Amino acid sequence: MLLKGLLLTSLAMCWVVVLVRINGLRSFSKMTNFDFVMTVAVGSLLAGASQSQSWLSFGQSAVAMMTLFVVQYSTARARKASDTFESVMQNQPVLLMRDGEIIEQALRQTRVAKSDLMAKLREANVLEMSEVRAVVLETTGDISVLHGASCSQKLLQGVSHRE
Repeated sequence: MLLKGLLLTSLAMCWVVVLVRINGLRSFSKMTNFDFVMTVAVGSLLAGASQSQSWLSFGQSAVAMMTLFVVQYSTARARKASDTFESVMQNQPVLLMRDGEIIEQALRQTRVAKSDLMAKLREANVLEMSEVRAVVLETTGDISVLHGASCSQKLLQGVSHRE
């Protein structure tokens, strides 16, 4: 039983590596919500494959993993080809702070606590609130802090301004 677990886990891991090599590094990025779900789903399927009771159930897990990679690849291509599809699949980044001023309405709408915002500012080595040009809640859930003397408007293209 131990040998079977080692063999199935090794085979499943090799299969995931092959699929990632075919699909590319984007496979486990956290660029979109879809990518996050993909990562969780593959992890779950990998666990299931390593605990399979039969070769048939192992094969089902392997096919399901391959299907996830195909769906992710297809979705990424569709997002690249269609702005409409992109807007349906992707959240819009939201401006939480601009030119040293916190946008309270944006914090409320995105349910970001002011304490979390302050933690991100400290993490980005912000020393003065007035130095902050923009803080953006990204589509991945990450918070980007742009600080310094100025901020190019190009960096804020596509960011929702909820003021």
